[in-house]
Amino acid sequence: MNSKLVVITGGAGRIGSVFARAVAENFGKAVIADIDEEFGRKTISNIVESTADKSIVDRIFFKEVDISSHESVAQLVSDLRKEHSKIDALVNNAYPRNKNYGKSFFEINSNDFSDFLTLHLGGYFNISQHFIRLFLEQGYGNIINISSIQGVAAPAFETYEGTAMHSPVEYTVAKHGLIGMTKYMAKMFKKEGIRVNAISPGGILAGQPERFLMQYKKRCGTKGMLDSSDLTGALLYLLSDASKYMTGQNLIVDDGFGL
Repeated sequence: MNSKLVVITGGAGRIGSVFARAVAENFGKAVIADIDEEFGRKTISNIVESTADKSIVDRIFFKEVDISSHESVAQLVSDLRKEHSKIDALVNNAYPRNKNYGKSFFEINSNDFSDFLTLHLGGYFNISQHFIRLFLEQGYGNIINISSIQGVAAPAFETYEGTAMHSPVEYTVAKHGLIGMTKYMAKMFKKEGIRVNAISPGGILAGQPERFLMQYKKRCGTKGMLDSSDLTGALLYLLSDASKYMTGQNLIVDDGFGL
């Protein structure tokens, strides 16, 4: 990572914390940007305690941010500019949700639908816009958006049969939109030294019922649902100079689920 400074939104969460650890373990500098400061600082402590190389503590930082707030993101960028000579990359990984998120298709109303898109997709746009302004001044930059296999195709509804689970329509719409926004920004700024790519993970293990896991795995190769660590190879590739001529692309990591 050559001391690259990488800002990871939702960096204290299930996926974001694994991303932060991977960046720091590979000698980059990881900024855990999250809305919950207490959780974020506890995440850093947990990473340091579970790692043999205690110098990792010098390569992980916390910054509070609400990606849906113009003022909050502007403050984040201002603080980072004062404290660091450069910002190499932004990983858009936050997962903001409104209070009624996750209702079934006929239970959700248009206001809840719109609220989620504003928080999630609008938040990704908000922070990307701020960072791209900075990247234009720097003359380079890198954005990686975390989408989903449900941003590539419709949900596999059969995997939910016989469970209390379902796939919220607003999630699929937001993740499709994020891939479109990735391509839009990549094309708009490709002459400015700014790369924008996406990663679309398959399902991540999080205590789902056994029936769902079995039905999901039938569509996969050898593993089925993934661990967060299964995504770090794709992340480090897109952050590194090995992918320096790659932009506007979407890497699907799903153990063959979508085939």
